[in-house]
Amino acid sequence: MKSTISLWLLTCATLPLMAQKTVEVSVVNPSSQVRNDQPVVLQLERYGQDIRSALVMCEGQEIPCQLDDLNQDDNFDELCFLADLGKKEQKHYTVTLYTEGAPRPYPARVYAEMVMANTKDKTLKKNQQNNYIESLTARGDAAYTYNVQHHHGVAFESELNGIRIYFDARQTLDLYGKFNKQLELKETQFYTDADQKARGYGDDVLWVGKTFGLGAFRGWDGKQPTLVEPVRSRTQRIISYGPLRTIVELVDRGWQAPSAISHQPSPINMTLRYTQYAGHRDTDVDVLFNKDVSDYRFSTGIINVKGSEEFTDKKGLRACWGTDYPSTDTLKWKRETVGLAVLVPQQNIVSEEPANKDNYAYIIKVAGNRMHYKVNYTSANETFGYHSAKEWFDYLKAWRREVEEPLQVRVKSYRLADYELRINENNISNN
Repeated sequence: MKSTISLWLLTCATLPLMAQKTVEVSVVNPSSQVRNDQPVVLQLERYGQDIRSALVMCEGQEIPCQLDDLNQDDNFDELCFLADLGKKEQKHYTVTLYTEGAPRPYPARVYAEMVMANTKDKTLKKNQQNNYIESLTARGDAAYTYNVQHHHGVAFESELNGIRIYFDARQTLDLYGKFNKQLELKETQFYTDADQKARGYGDDVLWVGKTFGLGAFRGWDGKQPTLVEPVRSRTQRIISYGPLRTIVELVDRGWQAPSAISHQPSPINMTLRYTQYAGHRDTDVDVLFNKDVSDYRFSTGIINVKGSEEFTDKKGLRACWGTDYPSTDTLKWKRETVGLAVLVPQQNIVSEEPANKDNYAYIIKVAGNRMHYKVNYTSANETFGYHSAKEWFDYLKAWRREVEEPLQVRVKSYRLADYELRINENNISNN
């Protein structure tokens, strides 16, 4: 009996720990359209605080997944995976959550970087930097934060898009247009050289100035948008690098935002979270404040590209299609044609402002302390995208329908024993 028990103990020592939880996830596509790369997100707090790794299976196949620590306390808060579903299709996924190990590696489909602009390594290509960071805070009285980071702020991408966000009071989203579906920013760092351009890489395709660019979140003083200033400090940080989604945050502490109702500035803290999913050209924007800001008014929108054609459905979807020269810090290629869009929930809209020379703007309100909206864009350079105003606006109408008809997700979980052989423990002891 002693040798039998010893053999069992040795076997248990070499077996991998079983899951703390197994979660059965049923996902239904209610639409008559095929849905690919649709995010399914599980909140992990209900399954314990010590989840270290996970495995997602569907019909006997392993599905890439991602664990994210959103509040940076070294505990994973969410698990996400991407679902591909046919018309009206239902699929069943098994998610196994482990208290041991590390997140499983999968090929990267998104990318994010922050880089300090002070490298003098002569072995690097022109405009290339390698002092990578993941968080940077500047005091509100910093003189010129725009040039502190290479490409002027945090940058991120999916296979379809590329965005940088300026590290200054504008916090504008500037755009990188691609020719092919691929990740490029690690190599080009937003400044494509002639050799990369010849190999089919994209480039900066938009001039933004002090406009909204693509859906920047701003204040409103009762007459016009205001920049995010003054602040006590501003921070950019990368929360997640992928492989399925990248998450970046902008934190403005002590923002003396004007209130269109009281007309008295009162400091507030604001966090802007940008989530970019693989396979998506649209980007999720979540806005969170440290207190109720119902008495404030804010603004967002898109730049009025010179000579652009506007589209609005008068229900929160506003877009344009136009052609202009990109900024002067690029290789000065031809004028670039882009399609831009912002999708704001109707309940957050105070008014849709008439177009002016700079912007197509919304005045918006926030009920409580948070809101969510989306931004989207295309470059006419894309071999895979849209090449006319009609094509772009037709796509946006379908996109809105997709947003308003999300996947239906049902979750069921159960607990497993620590070891696969533990159920035989009594039998072994009695031998």
